[in-house]
Amino acid sequence: MTEVIGVRFKKVGKVYYFSPEGIQVNKGDHVIVETARGVEYGEAVMPNRMVEDDKIVKPLRNILRIATEADQKVIEENERKEKEAFDICLKKVADHNLDMNLVAVEYTFDRNKVLFYFTADGRVDFRELVKDLASVFRTRIELRQIGVRDEAKMIGGLGVCGKPLCCATFLDDFQPVSINMAKEQNLSLNPAKISGTCGRLMCCLKYEQEAYDDLIRTTPPVDSIVETPQGPGTVIDVSLLKGTCKVRLENAPDTPKCFGKCECKMLRDLRAKRENTKNAEHADASEKIPDELKDLTKE
Repeated sequence: MTEVIGVRFKKVGKVYYFSPEGIQVNKGDHVIVETARGVEYGEAVMPNRMVEDDKIVKPLRNILRIATEADQKVIEENERKEKEAFDICLKKVADHNLDMNLVAVEYTFDRNKVLFYFTADGRVDFRELVKDLASVFRTRIELRQIGVRDEAKMIGGLGVCGKPLCCATFLDDFQPVSINMAKEQNLSLNPAKISGTCGRLMCCLKYEQEAYDDLIRTTPPVDSIVETPQGPGTVIDVSLLKGTCKVRLENAPDTPKCFGKCECKMLRDLRAKRENTKNAEHADASEKIPDELKDLTKE
């Protein structure tokens, strides 16, 4: 077991472990820590705690001290400088006629480096821009290309549901989202309805996927042969959330009946056949999925 504290450097970001070095840190305290980028200012979101060794990556970097009022003034000054650097970089990008969209600027706490985050459709040759910026700021310059999902996380905004973006409020990291999730949840494949503000598939498709996976696993699939209280029949439709199956009975094929999935005992499981068909379709998916849906899955 090792004593650690958890520190977050952005409002919504990953939590990193640091060694407290004998300092008692409370949740909500701001601390100065040593990182790979240099000395940084962060917020303690987890106080001193013993953690199993297999859950941390050693060697742990150390906490230097609890942040002081002077440190807070440094942060405020950095934020002011970041706004100025953003405007300067915008002008430099225009001067060099680069096809890139500047998203944010970040100063490290010790001001040894300035990071410029941008998006672009492809690779950008920004070598001359870096030289130009270095001559202005007289410090190390780093330009970092990010994806549109990271852009939305940094800028924030409102989602199609009318609430603040999940990625900008509570999501620590992005989870993979696929078109199959929308299909299994019986959602419209209209890109306008399943894409978020960033133009990619909505992160919330992931939230209920485990529940849908469990329902799919415990519900007889369409075309399966089942035994019902009124005799054998074929499943022609299912309602995953209601937990019901519509069955065409062999003794009354013209009047399908609805039964609870618990009332339907599987006689012939056709899911293996369906899986083989699905795999064959997946192998040829690039030809069948419209281009506008392919774009939604890009990072």
